[in-house]
Amino acid sequence: MSEIEREAMEYDVVIVGAGPAGLSAAIRLKQLDGDLNVVVLEKGSEVGAHILSGAVLDPCGLDALIPDWKDKGAPLNVPVAKDNFYMLGEAGKIRVPNWPMPPLMNNHGNYIVSMGNVCRWMAKQAEALGVEVFPGMACSELVYGDTGEVRGVVAGEFGKNPDGTPGPSYEPGMELHGKYVFLSEGVRGSLAKEVIARYDLSAGKEPQKFGIGMKEIWEIDPAKHREGTVTHTMGWPLGSNAGGGSFVYHLENNQVYVGFVVHLNYKNPHVFPYMEFQRFKHHPMMAQLLEGGKRVAYGARAISEGGYQSMPKMVAPGVALLGCSVGMVNVPRIKGNHNAMLSGKAAAEAAYAAIQAGRSADELTAYEDEVRTGAIGRDLKKVRNVKPFWSKWGLIPSLVLGGFDMWTNTLGFSLFGTMRHGKTDAAVTEEASKHKPIDYPKPDGKLSFDRLTNVSFSFTNHEEEQPCHLRLADPDLPISVNLPKYDEPAQRYCPAGVYEVVREDGSDPRFVINFQNCVHCKTCDIKDPSQNINWVTPQGGDGPNYPNM
Repeated sequence: MSEIEREAMEYDVVIVGAGPAGLSAAIRLKQLDGDLNVVVLEKGSEVGAHILSGAVLDPCGLDALIPDWKDKGAPLNVPVAKDNFYMLGEAGKIRVPNWPMPPLMNNHGNYIVSMGNVCRWMAKQAEALGVEVFPGMACSELVYGDTGEVRGVVAGEFGKNPDGTPGPSYEPGMELHGKYVFLSEGVRGSLAKEVIARYDLSAGKEPQKFGIGMKEIWEIDPAKHREGTVTHTMGWPLGSNAGGGSFVYHLENNQVYVGFVVHLNYKNPHVFPYMEFQRFKHHPMMAQLLEGGKRVAYGARAISEGGYQSMPKMVAPGVALLGCSVGMVNVPRIKGNHNAMLSGKAAAEAAYAAIQAGRSADELTAYEDEVRTGAIGRDLKKVRNVKPFWSKWGLIPSLVLGGFDMWTNTLGFSLFGTMRHGKTDAAVTEEASKHKPIDYPKPDGKLSFDRLTNVSFSFTNHEEEQPCHLRLADPDLPISVNLPKYDEPAQRYCPAGVYEVVREDGSDPRFVINFQNCVHCKTCDIKDPSQNINWVTPQGGDGPNYPNM
């Protein structure tokens, strides 16, 4: 417990994060019992402000939660009309036919959506049922009970000085206690990370694997717009430097989502994921589509890619991990929102049954059982070897072997069993001396942009007088170890230009953290080879303000 005295409020269930998992849990709890007291705490300035996803949504989660979502006006307005898949070379492309792909790769019946707008709509559904939804309320710490159970969270702490001491306008925030606490913070959430470590929830599991997903929204020439078209690419420009690929989704209003994913298990510390994304847009296929258009928004977010074998234990006394706090993305489908919704529904049903039985603050084992043996587990088990194939053998072998393995899994078996991931993404990073630096073209300001210009299109803002939310375990390590050994890759893996190595007038280099630029992607917390950076939540309302990501 903190030494600061705070008022406390009691709830049946406290939910951290107003994403698809947290809002689904809130809605389902109130569907089951309208008298339950349920609160959702969201660190963004509004619901959806920190939501970034591709996104082609499989509506199965929404179907299970709110079967009449169409009648209720859910913003699923653009059904997928055409599905394209290309292998890119530097100047050309090869269309990969759809027919050899396993049925699970089919996007028929799915929708191109803004998950930010879907979450805004879900929040309204939750509030109509009586859920209390509080945006701008970052949860800065967990509250533990006398026997070590999670009792609640501290939310709404404002006004600290840069050194962490209370400032003149300090507000201590409140403790919100619940019979159960749900953590639905998304990928690499700070509280989920603490819970996983405290209760050793990853014991016996494979390490979680990640990618960095970057996304721009473009308004393009109406003559080039093809509403409902979904395109995915692999190959150029990444080549053998890193795994990953692109997505291009044509939504309504002549807008296109242009996104690029780089798997964070790359070895070469000179890889610059953001510049790979910018270079991709100069491929003839993309240049032709985007020329004459304008970029209207930008953002970035880490993606959990470990899948079935990397999911930690999801429950500990008083707490459950939901959605991407566990890692429920189906990597070949590039989809996780449906599983996030299903996880929220499952957690709610387990908590409701426990509360009805007079229980509280214990382990919701029924939730974990449902995730692992139900629809989510079945979805992820079929594709569990795609990521390890790619990591071990590269793009082309992984396409062949992964496709074969998905087909056999569809029939109920796998010749490969369950493959292992091996090292963490941080541990995979090799010394800079083993690799050649990569010469990236300078952005032209028309199709490609420098990071700081693009970050302004994420509408990010942080109060500068607060403590830096990017904590270094050893402030000297970036210059003493990471710079000589790895050419300090934080300069490159961050998609927002937060980290700089500054050299002035022949003086020794300095490591500078421009935390005001941070878009809360968590890549630094994941990829730093020395695991020296700990991302914690800044004060509520700070960070990106995504319009319709």
